[in-house]
Amino acid sequence: MRRDELCEHLDNLLAVANFRDYCPNGLQVEGRAEVRRVLCGVTASQALIDEAARRDVDAVLVHHGWFWRGEEGRVTGFRKRRMAALLAHDINLIAYHLPLDAHPELGNNAQLGQLLGWRIDARIDGSGGGRFGEQDIGFLGVPLAPTFSGELAGRISQALGRQALLVGDATRPVKRVAWCSGGAQGYFEQAILAGADVYVSGEISEQTVHLARESGVPYIAAGHHATERYGVQAVGRHLAARFGIDCEYLELDNPV
Repeated sequence: MRRDELCEHLDNLLAVANFRDYCPNGLQVEGRAEVRRVLCGVTASQALIDEAARRDVDAVLVHHGWFWRGEEGRVTGFRKRRMAALLAHDINLIAYHLPLDAHPELGNNAQLGQLLGWRIDARIDGSGGGRFGEQDIGFLGVPLAPTFSGELAGRISQALGRQALLVGDATRPVKRVAWCSGGAQGYFEQAILAGADVYVSGEISEQTVHLARESGVPYIAAGHHATERYGVQAVGRHLAARFGIDCEYLELDNPV
């Protein structure tokens, strides 16, 4: 498949034009014009790029790419090494950030909810959308059966293969759950206002602890990387089914 056709398809599929983001979405570094093999990963790290070169793939598809707003803009040090490896092997770097969080079927949050058995319930926020947060990237739903926050944290830990951190009352009944993958602790208050009994995200900040204690709504931090592994895999499966592209996912352990 031609690279430009692939990127156009993904841009449209993930509705890139609808988002205000902190980085460019889509093609970030241009490589070869024909794409037959793609290596998917969470972050465009040196380890992922080196493995892409070893496997002789045509493109790397990630959630966390490069050129973030406000970061150092000079291509030196580790940035030079990463860039040099991509250019030397003529590999495309394709990245989708907020559009990949928000997609209603293939996105990180949709896939996380599916993995954990949470059903999106549009009745929760009264808007018919079951969404909250900046640009509606957070999801609202219900567990398969009523549970308690401590039990929910245990199930999340088991499903993600990583110990989730629960802050707040482990005995609080959970009929409504709000979640947003990655570093979305800033949406906690919005989740509370939307009527959630518990909020799940990847990271946690110091002030998050106080809000959980004072609001009575428990917070579960399940890992930034751990909660954002699934969207890019879903997109890879989509490309394989739709276009016959060979898409593989590489898991690079990250404890955060």
